[in-house]
Amino acid sequence: MDFAEIGRFFEEHDNYTILTHKSPDGDTLGAGFGLCAYLRDMGKKANVLNSDGFPERYSFLYRGYEPQEFEEKCVIAVDIADIALVGRNLWDYTAEGKVDLCIDHHISNRSYAKYSYVDGGASAACLILYDLFKELGRPISPQIALCLYTGIATDTGCFKYENTTPGAHMAAAELIGYDFGFAIINRMMFDIKSKGRLAAEHFVTKNMEFYCNERCAVIALTTEIMERCGIEPAEFEGLASIPLSVEGVDLGITIKQRHENVYKLSVRTTEKLDASAFCKQFGGGGHIRAAGCELTGTLDEVKSKVLAAVNALGLEND
Repeated sequence: MDFAEIGRFFEEHDNYTILTHKSPDGDTLGAGFGLCAYLRDMGKKANVLNSDGFPERYSFLYRGYEPQEFEEKCVIAVDIADIALVGRNLWDYTAEGKVDLCIDHHISNRSYAKYSYVDGGASAACLILYDLFKELGRPISPQIALCLYTGIATDTGCFKYENTTPGAHMAAAELIGYDFGFAIINRMMFDIKSKGRLAAEHFVTKNMEFYCNERCAVIALTTEIMERCGIEPAEFEGLASIPLSVEGVDLGITIKQRHENVYKLSVRTTEKLDASAFCKQFGGGGHIRAAGCELTGTLDEVKSKVLAAVNALGLEND
């Protein structure tokens, strides 16, 4: 679908359920609540769902949001490359044909929806929505601007990641004109850390493992460690960037336990490697510099699988 077709889609349908991915970040929630507010401003009914709930860390995105009662007639997925990423509490939505429209920016998108708009070159799903709303011509509220800015800022690492485009900067420049307090948002997202978060950073830094002539760095977090830190799951967002921050490392891997014998792999790379291709061999995907997947087994078994794939890259020979 192009933007004009999506606009007609919005006009012709109602009673929307908007899906966001599990372990939610600023982009999926910003896109979810931004789109929800936009549709409600059109006079439509819309709700946002997340398998893991809405983290307190992002409460400013859903300020004033209340679920509406209606019979669901249309399902939209935002920032979800694979419908399996909705999580186990929303598993009913993984049935074939359940999702009507997908709006996404992952090059690994699996085309699971009836209709899709996927732009792998977009910095964030929220940037796609920004461009969409601009073309459709309806005014947006300061709350929508806040949601879209948050998604763009978080998915670009406050505009320092390689996926930052001129379009991302131009969109941010216009969005901050809505005077929602972007500096406060950036401080909340990138500067403020709880004591538990700092404890987690201390643990992973102290226990970081290096492989392939120290060109690969690996950190692991079990549920026991996360519970010991005493913080909600959303506060662990961003830890995946720590391994790649070490000088000389081209491949940073974070292994985080989600459930018993289920681990989430977050991969970050320099320009020398393709993170999405690395994760694809485990059924995952994402972006060239940032991707992820899930593996089953004990921590030792998962680590063994991952390191076998790392060794196959031949990093130590480059």
